[in-house]
Amino acid sequence: MSCQCAPENRTPDPKQVKLGEVFAKYKGVKGALIPVLQEAQDIYGYLPADVLRQISLELKIPLSKVYGVVTFYAQFHLEPRGRNIIKVCLGTACHVRGGAKIFETIQKELGVADGETTEDLRFTLESIACIGACGLAPVIMVNDDTHGRLTPDKVKAILAQYE
Repeated sequence: MSCQCAPENRTPDPKQVKLGEVFAKYKGVKGALIPVLQEAQDIYGYLPADVLRQISLELKIPLSKVYGVVTFYAQFHLEPRGRNIIKVCLGTACHVRGGAKIFETIQKELGVADGETTEDLRFTLESIACIGACGLAPVIMVNDDTHGRLTPDKVKAILAQYE
């Protein structure tokens, strides 16, 4: 019987295989950092520290620069995100029509603050300046679904739709 811990007997991590394909695709390409970060985040759902180190080594860019880019752009995330992203509009129209109450209700229902993810990775909650659906204020988006003309008592039923 052979040793089960030998590297040749391990099934390669599919995410690492995909990441290797990304590195091969951008090998020698100038300005590849942002597209590599985007594709790595698509693979992992966020950018784990070990992936940032791999990107730094593969692209021969100091880790501090990689980290600087990741923390500068809001599109990149260093922590796991929920399967469902809730964006609560706190723009003027939504604010006037009770957006803050909607936001507070969602925070209480999920037990998370702005920018946080539930422990079960079901939801990530974010406040945003404007969704662009002012006629439906107050408004939230869950993934690509817009929910408008909300009241706090409608929140629980909306969240229940996203198991």
